Amino acid sequence: MARLTARFWIDAYLARLRLADIPAFVVAHGDDTGGAVLVKLNTLDGKAHLYQRSIDLMTGQRAWVTLADGDEAGVDAAIARQRGFDPDLWVVEVEDREGRHLLDQDGLSG
Repeated sequence: MARLTARFWIDAYLARLRLADIPAFVVAHGDDTGGAVLVKLNTLDGKAHLYQRSIDLMTGQRAWVTLADGDEAGVDAAIARQRGFDPDLWVVEVEDREGRHLLDQDGLSG
């Protein structure tokens, strides 16, 4: 099964967010083809959530899981740690007071 490149997925995700009037920015540009992706949801109240795509080894299904949750500084520290392990990592920051990130929608959920 062919996989989308990281860059293609990021571009599609940002377009989907723009259509929903949800601001989002690439804050760390990873490897265009195979870089992993983190999505930080900033709810603009000092809190944030960090999502990472994970693969269920038993089923092969992909899903977004929470990597960190809480105050924004703590989430930013988690991002810094992850980037220390993987310099090819993409980080997208989504800003939405309502907590919308669209990762649960068709085409983005896995």
